[in-house]
Amino acid sequence: MGLKDHRTLEEINTQVVHQFSKTLEMFGLTPSEARLFVTLYIHREPMTLDEMSEAMEKSKTSMSTGIRSLLDQGLVERVWKKGFRKDYFKAEDNLYKSFMTAYIQKWLDATNQQQTALDLLEKQLEKEDQSTRKTSEKADKLFEKIEHMKHFHQLIFKAFEDLEPNK
Repeated sequence: MGLKDHRTLEEINTQVVHQFSKTLEMFGLTPSEARLFVTLYIHREPMTLDEMSEAMEKSKTSMSTGIRSLLDQGLVERVWKKGFRKDYFKAEDNLYKSFMTAYIQKWLDATNQQQTALDLLEKQLEKEDQSTRKTSEKADKLFEKIEHMKHFHQLIFKAFEDLEPNK
């Protein structure tokens, strides 16, 4: 392969990383995390933090932070190579399953947090309403809207819970 071919291949590789990273950012990854995942995915063989740092021209600290986040989301896994002391990491192969599972879990967690927050606010409103010993029209409307919001979150939770990314 000549120098020109090598440059063209590198340019195409850079564009592939850039374009697919845009898609992964829609799943809530930062641009840096998305590029790191795509780099690992394209590389196919497990990489060390040093290798990632060199490939992406970023600091090893930056790679460590990105890998931790991707590990937490279940998008990469740590692998060990016999005879080597460094940690190696590789991207999950089933893109659809990996990203949908992570995305669904984010939505389920967020929906649960919002539901809990709305429950607490509803209790605060009930307490405030009881302490004034009167029910105002404004409080009644707020109770009604909170119930609608809680129902909305229940529907979201059910919709995401029913998705099956195991394909």
